[in-house]
Amino acid sequence: MSITVEALIERLGGPAAAAAQLGVGTEALRKWRQSGVIPARHWPALLAATGLALAELPGAAPSGESVAVSESMTARGMDCEPPEGASAVLVLADGALFWGRGFGAHTGAPSPAGEVCFNTGMSGYQETLTDPSYAGQIITFTFPHIGNVGTNGEDIEADRIAARGLVIAQDITAPSNWRAVQGLDAWLRQRGVAGLAGVDTRALTLRIRDGGAPSGVLAYPADGRFDIAALRAEAAAWPGLAGMDLAREVSCTQGYAWEGGTWSWPEGFAPPNATARHVVAVDYGAKRNILRCLAAAGCRVSVVPATASAEDILRLRPDGVFLSNGPGDPAATGVYAVPAIQGVLAAGVPLFGICLGHQLLALALGARTYKMDKGHRGANQPVLDLATGRVSITSQNHGFAVDADSLPAGVRQTHLSLFDRSNEGLACDDRPAFSVQYHPEASPGPSDSFYLFERFMTLIDH
Repeated sequence: MSITVEALIERLGGPAAAAAQLGVGTEALRKWRQSGVIPARHWPALLAATGLALAELPGAAPSGESVAVSESMTARGMDCEPPEGASAVLVLADGALFWGRGFGAHTGAPSPAGEVCFNTGMSGYQETLTDPSYAGQIITFTFPHIGNVGTNGEDIEADRIAARGLVIAQDITAPSNWRAVQGLDAWLRQRGVAGLAGVDTRALTLRIRDGGAPSGVLAYPADGRFDIAALRAEAAAWPGLAGMDLAREVSCTQGYAWEGGTWSWPEGFAPPNATARHVVAVDYGAKRNILRCLAAAGCRVSVVPATASAEDILRLRPDGVFLSNGPGDPAATGVYAVPAIQGVLAAGVPLFGICLGHQLLALALGARTYKMDKGHRGANQPVLDLATGRVSITSQNHGFAVDADSLPAGVRQTHLSLFDRSNEGLACDDRPAFSVQYHPEASPGPSDSFYLFERFMTLIDH
C-alpha cells in the first residue's frame, strides 16, 4: 500500500531536506502534494533515499483504472491483465498504463503513437480534432463532456483528422444538440481514429504538467489482447515532435481558390465579400476558419502548398501573404519554408503569420525557436498586447515557441503570454510584417482577436 506524498516528504526530513536529497525544487514538492502523484522519473532517487518498495510510492500502485507499470515488470515481459471492463489502454513511454473503454475505430498493429498532450477547451471538440496542428499528437481533453453534442458537417477544420487519438474522462452519451447529425463514436469510426474513455484525465493532465508531454501509444485492439511490453517499447521508440516536419503531411498538394465566408445562425456560411484585395495563404496545415476570416475581412484568397517557393507565391501577384498554422517542429519545416518567406519579405509584400506561421516568420528574420515543456492548448489563454495594454483571451495550440531574446534588431515583441511570459507576437520596424502565436480565428474559442485580420487589411491598404 502506498504512502501519501506528505508522509514521504516528512520521512525525508521535511520539504527543504527532501528537495535537497531528490535534486528538485520546493515548487516540485508543492505540485506533488497537490496532485498526490510523484512522476516516475524521480522513483529511483526516492527508492534509494527512503528504502521503500516501488509499490509504496505515491502513484506507483494500481488505482482504479489507471495503473502504473514498473520498469522491472516490463523488462521481464510480464503480462498485465486489463482491469474488468477495460477494452483499451494508453501506454506512456515511462511504462505507465491508463486503462479504459475504447470507442471509435479499433487500432491495428502497430498502434498509433504520438505525443500525449492536453487541451483545456470547454467546447469545440470537433474543431479541435480536425485541426491539422494536432498531427502527431494524442489529445487528452480536460473537459469531461466530450461527444455530448454529437458531430455535424460544418464544424470541421480539415477533411481528415490528423490527431493520433483522444482520451476522455466520461463515456460518450447520446448527442443532444439540434445541429447534430451523427454521434462522435460513429464519426470517429468512419475516420479510423480511436478513443479511450473512463480515464482519470486529471491525473494524466497533472502528469503531463509536471513531467512534460510524453510519448505514448493508444491501443484498442479488436480482439481485446494487449502485448504491453511491445506497446511500451513502441511508445519509448517514438522519436517525438522535435525535428519532425509534419506540415508536408497536412498541407494541400496543389493550389486552389478559397470560397466562403464565416458561419452565422441561421444562414450558415456567408458568401465571401467582393474585394480587390488578393491574399495568398501558405497552407502549413491551415484551418478552414482562417480562410473564412480572411474572406470576411475583405480578401480574395488563393491557397498554396507548404512547399511553395517565393517565386510560386509572387507569381500570383498577391497584395498580401498569409502564413498559416500547422504541426511539427518549425526548424524542420523551415528548411524549405524560410527561403520562401525571406523571398516574400525581400519583395516588400505585407505579411501576416499565426502559430507555425509566426514561428517560421521568426526563423526567417533570424530568431530561434524551442520545444516547450507542455505547450499551450485550449481556448482560455490570456495574452497581453504590449502596445495597447489590452488583454485578449485566446485560442492556442502549439508545442514550440519563439525565443524572444533571439529577436534581431528591427524586430520587436508585441504580445506576451500571461500564463508563462512566453512570446506571443512580433512585428518588424522596417517592413510590413507581423505575426502572433495564437489563433485569432478561434474555432473553437473566443473571437477577441479578429481585429488582427483587420490590422492585416490596413497593412495591405497602406
